Amino acid sequence: MAEITAVPDEPGQPPALTAPVLAQAASQSIIREQIITPFDVSGGVDETGKVVAINYDKLIDTFGSKKIDQALLERFEKVTGHKPHRLMRRGMVFSHRDLDLILDKYEKGNHLFLYTGRGPSSDSMHVGHSIPFEFTKYLQEVFNVPLVIMLTDDEKFFHSPKVSLEDCHKFALLNAMDIIAIGFDVKKTFIFIDTDFVDGGHGGAFNRNVRVIGKRTTINQIKGTFGFGDSNNIAEFGFPAMQSATAFATSFPFIFGTNTKQVAKIPCLIPCAIDQDPYFRQCRDNASKLGFVKPALIHAVFLPSLRGAETKMSASDPDSSIYLSDTDKQIAKKIGNAFSGGQDSRELHRQLGGRTAVDIPFQYLKFFLEDDEELERIRMRYESGEMESGELKKLCAGVLQEYVGAFRKRRAAITGEVRDLFLRPRGLEWGDRKAEAEMREKEIARLETRLAELRAA
Repeated sequence: MAEITAVPDEPGQPPALTAPVLAQAASQSIIREQIITPFDVSGGVDETGKVVAINYDKLIDTFGSKKIDQALLERFEKVTGHKPHRLMRRGMVFSHRDLDLILDKYEKGNHLFLYTGRGPSSDSMHVGHSIPFEFTKYLQEVFNVPLVIMLTDDEKFFHSPKVSLEDCHKFALLNAMDIIAIGFDVKKTFIFIDTDFVDGGHGGAFNRNVRVIGKRTTINQIKGTFGFGDSNNIAEFGFPAMQSATAFATSFPFIFGTNTKQVAKIPCLIPCAIDQDPYFRQCRDNASKLGFVKPALIHAVFLPSLRGAETKMSASDPDSSIYLSDTDKQIAKKIGNAFSGGQDSRELHRQLGGRTAVDIPFQYLKFFLEDDEELERIRMRYESGEMESGELKKLCAGVLQEYVGAFRKRRAAITGEVRDLFLRPRGLEWGDRKAEAEMREKEIARLETRLAELRAA
């Protein structure tokens, strides 16, 4: 058989259609990179045409954020005096921008505030929405700081051709009640709906910051960050300035005061899902030019769809989601139909064990089961084949029924009057950060002295 040699293609001629070239062309037509934007989230497609799970390590490289490693977790616990949240311990909160600097400022007794939000797209939130808010509540309790929650009914209207502004506003009012039911402290939490706050009497400073940020942001920057084109409406191009303005304390003089020079120095920490990062890359790029502190971010992974880990739970797909309004029966049915990492037969499962990396009920336990030791025991039993898929699904359903059931009880107590308290622009309680830092230093010194005495005894 004659030896095959590589011959360069002649100019103006089609490439040689050898088997390797045809195979490469076919694989290139199939391969698709994962998509993570505020408007679209999906895993990639490999050379075999298989949809693959979202690669979060790759996202860190793509977005240029930093991984939350063990050293940072240990520093978090040392500085705050609190055990990291289960999502942090298990790598579900996995990436950050300047969390280390926030800890430095907190340790020195400086003020900070938290900011998070939601784009209301349905009348009830699902458990994938509740996770970031639960984590935000934890951070508020740990840092003892004010929290601002932005409900972007206008953004949903801009991006959703079939939804009216009135519908988006109605969703925002209902979602606000769901968020309050997570357990936020009304004395430290301000929630605002864009169309109400921006057009109301307290939105003047906010609107000023929107204009200042908007002037600094070019159309090319928005196109490059969000992938917008000529078919996107002009409101979509302008909205990033609004989402950025919330990250600056001067937007809320009724909370932080009117000394803009001092207030501009107050840093902001934004807990959010990783798909929101593009908004704040724009914000961080412009912050220092405008005399503001760059907001810090802490990123969470997505709660996967019940259909599989290739995409996130979606409010627009009821069968992919467990809603906070679902009954115990609905939860059990949905978990029973969730994608399983078990083997095709009982014998094979006992031989090979379950695949926890792709098993949705196990992944949900990682999000919702508090006990680390119990989670590890379940993992070992399932991966060894001792625990079958049915048992794992029953365990998962029980945990979620308890979680959603507790939420439903809290939600039933949230009235329109309670919601209006959170939505009213007002001053919020601040902890005395300097005094707290001094007390913590004295307590550490006392413990170190006592330890020295015990060693000397």
